[in-house]
Amino acid sequence: MIYFLCAVIAVLLLMNIWQYVSRRGWNQNIQQITNKISDIIEHQTAEKVLLQTDQQAIQHVLIQINRLLDYNQKVIADYARTKDSLRKMISNMSHDLKTPLTVILGYAEKLNLEESLTEEERKQVISRLNDKVNNLGALLNQFFDLVKIESEDYEIPLSKISLGEICRQSVLEFYELLSSQGLRVELEIPECPLYIFGNEHALHRILSNLISNSIRYGSDGGVFGLTLREEGESVAVDVWDRGKGIMEVHQDRVFERLYTLDDARNPHFQGSGLGLSISKRLTEAMKGSIRLTSTPFEKTTFTCTFKQVSY
Repeated sequence: MIYFLCAVIAVLLLMNIWQYVSRRGWNQNIQQITNKISDIIEHQTAEKVLLQTDQQAIQHVLIQINRLLDYNQKVIADYARTKDSLRKMISNMSHDLKTPLTVILGYAEKLNLEESLTEEERKQVISRLNDKVNNLGALLNQFFDLVKIESEDYEIPLSKISLGEICRQSVLEFYELLSSQGLRVELEIPECPLYIFGNEHALHRILSNLISNSIRYGSDGGVFGLTLREEGESVAVDVWDRGKGIMEVHQDRVFERLYTLDDARNPHFQGSGLGLSISKRLTEAMKGSIRLTSTPFEKTTFTCTFKQVSY
């Protein structure tokens, strides 16, 4: 009996010792985790919490903590990119608004101070002033349109439409400008209708932006083209030219808000950096996609792809 009681006491003592050691191990692990997290927060590092332990509960906690740290790093990176994008956007907006305003003020001062202007000269200045005011108004409208398109509650009504007819109309609207630039026009639009669920106004806006962009930056290639074709179960519209193209370093960014190539900062080019961004968002609003491929002086193509619907 005495031996049995001694054995029981020994077992209870061992259990207490094990619980103490286990609890102490828990406390040490929790303290190490707490210290590491505190250090990561204080120094704003991208480190992970690493700890060797055979306690499964601690292991599960570590996995979730490191997932949270990964997510936090992603949020920080996204914020930094957004901040940088916003800074560049404000800089570009300032430039794009300041330039026409400066010209407008110059024309206004000329009209106010130059008493020696002939009636014909005065008409020319007024005409140029009117053009600049209209350009500024169009630029402001693009800003407002982009904000509206990017809002969460923005929706456009979709219906079954024939894409070929819209392509023809869009090119026809620019035909005089294409001819004045000496561009050869190559159209490939099949006679049989190709239908998609889309919005006619949005599609005209997309094609107008792409065509004017091609004329502005690709006219030195001497040719403008638009191709409508089937691509698997989708319908694709290619707007292309053989101009100087877009270098690979810029290709992933041309659809960003107010991102412009160096040429767009040239007064001979009137790019605001908004047209392609608007085109991308309108395309996506119709469940489509837009992409760019470019080999300088060979072929630069903007391709819009939409799901085809049956006749």
